[in-house]
Amino acid sequence: MNKTILFALFFIQTLISAQFSERNLSTEKWQFKNTKEKNWLTAAVPSTVHLDLMDHQLIPDPYKDENEKKVQWVENEDWDYQTIFKISAKELQNQNAELVFYGLDTYSEIYLNGKLLKKTDNMFRTWKIPVKSDLKVGDNVLQVKFKSSVNIGKDLAKKVPFTMPESPRSFVRKAQYQFGWDWGPRLVTVGIWKDVKLNFWNHAKFENIKIEQKKVTKEVANLVFHTEIFVERDGNYSVLVNSSSKNFSLKKGRNLIEFPFDIKNPKLWQPNGFGTAYSYQFAISIFKENTILDQKLVDTGIRTIELIQDKDEKGKTFYFKVNGNPMYAKGTNWIPSDSFTPRITKEKYRKLIRDCKDANMNMIRVWGGGIYEDDEFYKACDENGILIWQDFMFAGSFYPSDEEFLNNVKEEVKDQVNRLQNHPSIALWCGNNEIDEAIVNWGYQKQFKYSKEDSLQVWKDYKKVFHEVIPNALKENLTSEKNIYWPTSPSIGWGHKESLTEGDSHYWGVWWGEFPFEIYNEKVPRFASEYGFQGMPSLEAVKSMFSGLSDLSLENPTIKAHEKNARGFEIIQKYMERDYVVPKDFVKYNYVSQLLQARGMQIAIEAHRRAKPYNMGTLYWQLNDCWPVISWSSIDYLGNWKALHYQVKRSFENQVILTEEKDGVLNFYGVNDGVNKFQDVYIEIQALKLTGEIVGEVINVPDGKILNGIFKFDPTEIENLIPDTDKNEVFVKLTLKDANQKIIAENTHFFAKPKDLKLTKPNIKIRKISSTEIEISTDVLAKDVYLMGDSHFSDNFFDLLPKTSKRIKLSKPLEKIEVMTLLDTMN
Repeated sequence: MNKTILFALFFIQTLISAQFSERNLSTEKWQFKNTKEKNWLTAAVPSTVHLDLMDHQLIPDPYKDENEKKVQWVENEDWDYQTIFKISAKELQNQNAELVFYGLDTYSEIYLNGKLLKKTDNMFRTWKIPVKSDLKVGDNVLQVKFKSSVNIGKDLAKKVPFTMPESPRSFVRKAQYQFGWDWGPRLVTVGIWKDVKLNFWNHAKFENIKIEQKKVTKEVANLVFHTEIFVERDGNYSVLVNSSSKNFSLKKGRNLIEFPFDIKNPKLWQPNGFGTAYSYQFAISIFKENTILDQKLVDTGIRTIELIQDKDEKGKTFYFKVNGNPMYAKGTNWIPSDSFTPRITKEKYRKLIRDCKDANMNMIRVWGGGIYEDDEFYKACDENGILIWQDFMFAGSFYPSDEEFLNNVKEEVKDQVNRLQNHPSIALWCGNNEIDEAIVNWGYQKQFKYSKEDSLQVWKDYKKVFHEVIPNALKENLTSEKNIYWPTSPSIGWGHKESLTEGDSHYWGVWWGEFPFEIYNEKVPRFASEYGFQGMPSLEAVKSMFSGLSDLSLENPTIKAHEKNARGFEIIQKYMERDYVVPKDFVKYNYVSQLLQARGMQIAIEAHRRAKPYNMGTLYWQLNDCWPVISWSSIDYLGNWKALHYQVKRSFENQVILTEEKDGVLNFYGVNDGVNKFQDVYIEIQALKLTGEIVGEVINVPDGKILNGIFKFDPTEIENLIPDTDKNEVFVKLTLKDANQKIIAENTHFFAKPKDLKLTKPNIKIRKISSTEIEISTDVLAKDVYLMGDSHFSDNFFDLLPKTSKRIKLSKPLEKIEVMTLLDTMN
């Protein structure tokens, strides 16, 4: 940041200290109790009742053993929280005092000194309450009385004349995943889950600053600051943005002003892989008679983003254009990274987003069954060039549309959009996850014996929420018509052919449909926003499921309890039998299940990328976990990369060379998603036995023009490349090079499934380069090398080709590194 601005901010901060002050009431001494009880216990804020009960050893850790079952009683109880804080006479001299709850989960009554101030009914809203007249010098008692969301939800459900699926969760505006999912536990909690502040202000304050990017060119960015200002009296005021000043005549109370601001030759915020995620910081101040009354710092990045949906001969395109450039979206789906959200630290957010960047991603979809994440999540995405597909928090159910519910949703959208819209990472606002899909395809109407009128009402409710209330609230609160709203994801269900020709797709023929991985080669959509397959977490994460030592076995009741999909192990077994030798040993099974997951997603990602520009996005399900679990994640609850995340890093490289085996030939595709163009490239194709002997070589050049960063090479007949060779003992090595023989990308292609490969035992050697770097080498193919040790490895679960070596960096020194390969699981 500019040093002049820093000095000015220090000066401003000194001047306004008398005009504005903030007390963090979260740091006061809080207590809680069951409403039925008399004795108060110490509590934390922010927190949840489950965490507070665990701190007092009144419930066991639900992440351990089968303890989830033992804590279900908590959701049916009501809970009280309170604190006593002191107010000085000097503080009461301020003109205004405002109590701010940034997150209350969910139904509560707020009392100050015995007076009911507010009733709340939404976990996702901010509650601001003027309290100047309710405070007193000395001790003040603040109480928050929580009601059971489950009980209230059940009561609300009774008012609907037909059975609603997933009741009562769809009636309550709280994180839907708390009610349990096929990767998460049922932990329906209450509590003060975000900070509580007491703010004092005088004369004037900024309430909301939104930056509209009206027009952006290489020469200039025309910005408009839309600012909400409250003042105590009518008069003339000056507003300063950095060094630009403008005068305004303001009336007592709320004022909305617009402040145009131009940036010449702007540096653009670019997504990961396209350049620097550059950001600008603005200091905004309000003056009266040369006295500064309030000031704010606001960050944003300058960029343009469009969703392009043009009709073509096959349907309709679906892709994002960023700063005028078509962007192939590579990324994942995000769920909350803990079932107890106050435990998600700034460091955890930053690590997970950095892991996305390191795996060459440029987009994350924030799934609609979780939470609107903390500011730190969005800041981390801004800084790392990760675009956000932001779902609103509705998922996989039917939702009501009574007036009270709709007004609640409207205010929720207002709070969240005003908080988040300055983040350059926000690419799209999406109404919900899989609700159109649920209404049309999941058969709830038949299951619950709906009448024709009931079914019609469900559709009317849906249209009201997602085609009227949410888009209208966006128009009222967003500063630009250019912001993108997409009503539902997916736009068309995976059983319909149109799901592959337009819109975004959740393809679940793999896993739910139990089709083989190879079906991904046929079922290629325009934009894949969800698809996935389960794999075991790291052994460390598996061990963390237990409160003590235990035998690791798929029959262990604890491990079964941490597979939340009813048929999860059965489906994994079916797929594993297709592609691998199924190990009996648990450690080897854990390893092979990760290879299986990575193999499936590699097939999907490569099929999507080969289809560019027909397909322009691939977001797999899912990045992370909310507890230790067998799931679709690529990073487990403890932060360990599974085999999938290492594979994703390779598959998402900006430049790749991909193969397609079809009708006795190999097709080759060069794909370039980066800003640098391919120039005079060719591929070296080597067919090698698993022992390293070369059986065929070809030099191949493109067969035509490079179009949209992708081009095909001349196909190669497999018989000509590997004549009279057993496909189980040979593979193809591909090297993409430029005219200067510089290697651009490398890849391999195997003709056989892993279980059929005739592998020979490799002689693997590890040489220490430094305390945090090793070199690993082999004489013959070492398939799926798995390095084991208490460290993060820069690469893992990789193929080490015959007579080659590879350097690996370690996050911390290790005395011993164990190695496993696929061959070790086949005996």
